[in-house]
Amino acid sequence: MTDKLPETADPESPADEGESQGLACVLCFNANDPSGAGGLSGDVLAMGSVGAHTLPVVTGAYVRDTSGIQDFYPFDEEAVGEQARGIAEDVPIQVIKVGFAGTPENIALIAEMADDYDGVPVVAYMPNLSWWEDDKIDDYLDAFRELLLPQTSVLVGHHSTLRRWLLPEWSGERNPGPRDIAKAASELGVPYTLVTGLPLPEQHIDNVLATPETVIAHEKFERIEAVFAGAGDTLSAALAALLATGMDLPDATSEALAYLDRSLDEGFRPGMGQVVPDRLFWALSDDDTGNNEETEGDGLPPGADYFEVPFNETKH
Repeated sequence: MTDKLPETADPESPADEGESQGLACVLCFNANDPSGAGGLSGDVLAMGSVGAHTLPVVTGAYVRDTSGIQDFYPFDEEAVGEQARGIAEDVPIQVIKVGFAGTPENIALIAEMADDYDGVPVVAYMPNLSWWEDDKIDDYLDAFRELLLPQTSVLVGHHSTLRRWLLPEWSGERNPGPRDIAKAASELGVPYTLVTGLPLPEQHIDNVLATPETVIAHEKFERIEAVFAGAGDTLSAALAALLATGMDLPDATSEALAYLDRSLDEGFRPGMGQVVPDRLFWALSDDDTGNNEETEGDGLPPGADYFEVPFNETKH
């Protein structure tokens, strides 16, 4: 591993003289999602499920239901900074996880904090932002690229999202592969990239952890015919938490992907829109598992699945 993904601190080692810290702690920046599909509530559930404690920092609030995002209200950087620094000065942090920061100013603050905590790995997730205004998307992506990617240890994102962002001028006859995307990310300072949602024959998808030189790990799963909300947050949160517990990156990636796959397999539809991952699937009784039919189509776009974001040349 590179110096951007050092060994995380042992959560069982004494945090102070003679005292044990207990669970590994992840400082998590994300927005509140009232649907519970993603955002901070999804992060907390996923991290707790795989054995870490979340230190949640609210970057803003979505206006959304299970059908989609209608608007977003950001917190200003002072409010975000006071939340983060207050808890970070009190609790030892094993990993920093970045979801949706909301504004370029918040990205700058998170990047500054990551620099202050040099040696703490940063897991950054880039969601699909097509619901947002174009000018805000441009500003957000520019700030993320210039300020946060140089601090990022592992970048997580769907193939189409990362391709549009990192390789907008791609003109090859084939679609860029995971190593192509990892190379583009590496040129911006990211040593490892986890690319999800790569279509495979026979209704499977592949998910690949790569560097420009090699594929480190990959897991393929059977396509689930449903549109999910919160899959990317679930995966990146689980990955950050597993790294915080001391697991190495390839094993943490495989475990996080397996956790996501099971969460989606047991997914449910609480409203009239998209399916929500069940991050607490392990708490189901044997009689409850395998009988959930909510992940079937039921009027959702045919052939869609939890990682599939249709490529649109007009979007970012």
